[in-house]
Amino acid sequence: MKRILIVGCPGAGKSTAARSLTKITGLPVIHLDGHYWKPGWVRPGQDEWRAKVQELANRPRWIMDGNYGGSLDLRLPVADTLIHLDFSTAVCVTRALRRAITGLGSLRGEEFDEGCPERLDWAFLRFVLNYRRGQRLPDLERLSHFRGEQHRFTAPRQLKMYLANLEASRSKE
Repeated sequence: MKRILIVGCPGAGKSTAARSLTKITGLPVIHLDGHYWKPGWVRPGQDEWRAKVQELANRPRWIMDGNYGGSLDLRLPVADTLIHLDFSTAVCVTRALRRAITGLGSLRGEEFDEGCPERLDWAFLRFVLNYRRGQRLPDLERLSHFRGEQHRFTAPRQLKMYLANLEASRSKE
């Protein structure tokens, strides 16, 4: 595992999983949110974003978390491992709300630079609520073309067990 791609609905825990994986593997983490959003929650232009994703994906080793379905075509071909957090809407909404409320006004760890404090964003929460209905199937179609090692988790406990087993196997090496 040299290039691990973590995808899933917002609020699933992609960044948390990436932080856990970096402790186990030693691979550097690339949080796409931190590269996407400009200060004041301003979106980049499409060409600018795709160029940035291409530059990040070309790095030799990484754990990259973030959905951004429009750039999966740049990331999937170079990833060797795919982790898909396919958790329920209830799990994702609960986690997204908890993150927004507990972190309101503060920065979200190493994911964001100055200028993007945590906020309660109703459009974002609506997206999380509707993800399984509107975005999940197109994402699954994009992911179906991946030919590397794939792990799909439908419950947080499955991911937790996978990480524990991976850590145990790495500690034996």
